[in-house]
Amino acid sequence: MTITKEKIFANVEKHRDMVLKAERHIWRNPETGYREWKTDKYMSGIFEKLGYTLTKAEGIPGFFTDIDTGKPGPKVLVMAELDSLICETHPECDKETFAAHVCGHNAQCAALLGIAAALKEPGALDGLSGSIRLMAVPAEELIETEFREELRQKGIISHFGGKTEFMKRGYLDDTDLAILVHTEKGNEPGAMSFKKGSNGLMMKSIEFKGLASHVGASPHNGINALYMASQALSAINAIRETFKETDVIKVHPIITKGGDVVNVIPDSVKLESYVRGATLDAIVDANKKVNRAIAASAASLGGKVAIHDRPGYAPLINDVNILKAAEEAINETVGKEKTHVDYNGWSGGCTDMGDVSAIMPAANLYCSGSKGAAHSSEFYIIDPESACLNSAKMQLLLIAMLLENDAQRARHIVDNFIPRYKSIDEYLETILTLDQDKTAVIYNKDGTITLDF
Repeated sequence: MTITKEKIFANVEKHRDMVLKAERHIWRNPETGYREWKTDKYMSGIFEKLGYTLTKAEGIPGFFTDIDTGKPGPKVLVMAELDSLICETHPECDKETFAAHVCGHNAQCAALLGIAAALKEPGALDGLSGSIRLMAVPAEELIETEFREELRQKGIISHFGGKTEFMKRGYLDDTDLAILVHTEKGNEPGAMSFKKGSNGLMMKSIEFKGLASHVGASPHNGINALYMASQALSAINAIRETFKETDVIKVHPIITKGGDVVNVIPDSVKLESYVRGATLDAIVDANKKVNRAIAASAASLGGKVAIHDRPGYAPLINDVNILKAAEEAINETVGKEKTHVDYNGWSGGCTDMGDVSAIMPAANLYCSGSKGAAHSSEFYIIDPESACLNSAKMQLLLIAMLLENDAQRARHIVDNFIPRYKSIDEYLETILTLDQDKTAVIYNKDGTITLDF
């Protein structure tokens, strides 16, 4: 390629201070999904100072911009995620919202700024064909489901996940392949890695409905919704051995409301859960078993239960041809001894990059730079050199590899990709069939009970 590795790396180094400052700023201002307005303003402000014209998402945070090489070819989509999690016990969480960047998205955003700045340097596009779309995406973490349901009911969003929402809005329509680099805990400084893929998921919210009564004077008149929920948790645990290991099913409910006051039989108890799995069919099958356990538990105590299922994320299947190019780029960036790749490895975690991978070649890669378990109070970025600067360098090198020589490698990847769905519309139509709201226990006039799950 005309632009050399040394030039690419030097272009990033010119903006070292800006990148590292951005990582700290975003860390100190964490915001959860579809609330990332401060981060959006900060990021978009730097993009605009660099001379970019942005297309901003309507009504929600997020934006993108296109960079054209002036020669025809595929469009490479490069993304970073704006949102944080909630971790009340983290020492540096926001003291009002308890938001904290305990998954490292702040480093992703800083790396994207480094990429944007480097691509404005003279000669940065020399020898490349096609185009590049840089995108800041909201709401990767599937949390605060009641808030997102409110946004959905108001018509502000159609999907809980940011990338899926961007797909719905057409922001990915003219892109051809996608990459994202995520921060991960690494005992080896500077290491980078990838796996074959990871689970998808279904989101669930459940409300058990009983009958309130005084727990001392007349408990016999009540129907205890908390006992229904407790029995449902036991029933779900009892069916775990029916899940095939190859399906990588993971179900992990939490109680979000357990009652109102201690001297009243709880008449409303709420649960949230995911059903994760390696394929959409496996998720659907496991979800039916979970719903059956929930409905039967409510019926056994004479109560009712409302089950609300929402499509979460598709399983991530990284494109092997992007991975091969990424392995080369990682080798060139950090050396073979720090390149850790597993073309058959699988993660039980989930990401909306899975949705992207369902309709175009995509790769979710990882770089070290943090310590402590992800999503925990012990998570910190301790090596911004790796998490931000090396990430930006590697991504730029990968883009160059894909788009050099008339974008031959990118064209090969696109031409050989077999999508799981023919189009974004087909994919979105498919996952919407998973959306359901059920009153799962029906008491018939003849005294029989119907379970509808």
